[in-house]
Amino acid sequence: MIKRFTYFLSISLALCSWSVYAQEVAVLKYNGGGDWYSNPTAMPNLIAFCNENIGTTLDTDIQVVEAQSIDLFQYPFVHMTGHGNVVFNQEELENIKNYLLSGGFLHIDDNYGMRPYLEKELNKLFPDKPLQELSSSHPILNSHFNFPKGLPKIHEHDGERPQALGIFHENRLVLLFTFESDLGDGWESPEVHNDPQEVRLKALQMGANIIKYVFTN
Repeated sequence: MIKRFTYFLSISLALCSWSVYAQEVAVLKYNGGGDWYSNPTAMPNLIAFCNENIGTTLDTDIQVVEAQSIDLFQYPFVHMTGHGNVVFNQEELENIKNYLLSGGFLHIDDNYGMRPYLEKELNKLFPDKPLQELSSSHPILNSHFNFPKGLPKIHEHDGERPQALGIFHENRLVLLFTFESDLGDGWESPEVHNDPQEVRLKALQMGANIIKYVFTN
């Protein structure tokens, strides 16, 4: 009983600190062998773009937070990416679930090959809340820049259409999974993938929509 009380007291204190840390965002470090650290220039570039174009004042020094850490609750927005396997143990699942239900937001961007592993873990995380495809009219696709046709296609991968998939709790979008789009590659510095500027711009604009949605809803 004392241990449980201490745990929830720690969560409460961390949530109270959001007013202090509200201008920081983080990348999620997870287990399973997937390259959680891929696209190292992506988030700094996205945050710099947001600060310049949509009026945010976010810290471009991106933090790394582990799935089981209480520090997770310091960040209103957490980004996750990779190419391969994803594994969460029970402690990590409980921590992520409490984070999301307490007001946090997790954006997962499939860098290619992540989906089958991720979906298995999401089924454990929210067995009663399946991923739902967002319509093109959802506010996250139109919060600042308009994407009337839905998520932009940045890299081809398997040639499938890009999808924005979400998990909702009490009508609030708590988790966004972007698939067959590869926004993170589009956020990377130009020399990394040599994408055309117009393609990178679409990726950054969509990323800015996500950031604005999270910090204004």
